[in-house]
Amino acid sequence: MPPLPSLRQLRYLVALAEHLNFRAAAQASFVTQSTLSAGLKELENTLGVRLVERDSRKVRLTDAGGEIVRRARALIAQAEDLVQAASAAREPMTGRLRLGVIPTIAPYLLPRVLPELRKLYPDLKLYLREDLTDRLLERLRGGALDFALIALPYDTGELAVRALAKDEFWFVSRAKDPLAREKTIAVNALDVRDVVLLEEGHCLRDHALRACGRHEPWSESLIEATSLATLLQMVEGGLGVTLLPEIALKAGVLDHTSLVARPFSRNVPARTLALAGRPTSGRLADMEELGRLIEKQLLPRGRRSVRPG
Repeated sequence: MPPLPSLRQLRYLVALAEHLNFRAAAQASFVTQSTLSAGLKELENTLGVRLVERDSRKVRLTDAGGEIVRRARALIAQAEDLVQAASAAREPMTGRLRLGVIPTIAPYLLPRVLPELRKLYPDLKLYLREDLTDRLLERLRGGALDFALIALPYDTGELAVRALAKDEFWFVSRAKDPLAREKTIAVNALDVRDVVLLEEGHCLRDHALRACGRHEPWSESLIEATSLATLLQMVEGGLGVTLLPEIALKAGVLDHTSLVARPFSRNVPARTLALAGRPTSGRLADMEELGRLIEKQLLPRGRRSVRPG
């Protein structure tokens, strides 16, 4: 049987791929630059292929190196899953848990979840990362996260997904907008050209377009915001109307604004909050427990509980 690369060598390669600098990769790996270089040379000798090219100015991966990095990330993640499986079997919901959350969920749900989580599981050390869905799922697949709290629909591929609850959308506008005079809004009354959206990359943008009946990419010029806070400022400034998820409204996102919220009358558009994890993870039981805790905070309290404006 030919010799196999070590996880240590694979970690060195992944670190170099992330930093494209030997010194920075060595620092991230907590080794000297010479140790990292020697480990990568051993890896190339073991595999019989050149993985890295470098000159006096830059470092780049060869085509083979890029493919090995992709596979190395998966192998490292599976090795970590193996260790976590043993740890979880001994004592669930303890130790380090790395959770990624998208920006349109994190500030509105986590303040309700974290105090309960700390109370029930004092030995759990939670590390949070807020980012867009595609980047969170990439980090999840690579083993840099244990779970990701996202919104569906979204293509999660082979990942294990645990749906939590529906999060309905509400119509939000200035009080003098013609539609705001109605107690409830018909979805087909919306003109997508009047809807202010988050910029490309936010899944909330796609969900809002779906709510307006758009299931394909929208190419016309639309006003876009980089965050919900900016989006609300745009609407308050008279640039259009928008759709907001109910968890944001219940968290008081419209407080200190002049904006009003109206529910939709029927065929209510919604996204589904969900946890995603690797199917090989040894912490799927923890994902289930975390999901139950989040669901408890998301129990329906009636659509009229949101300030109508």
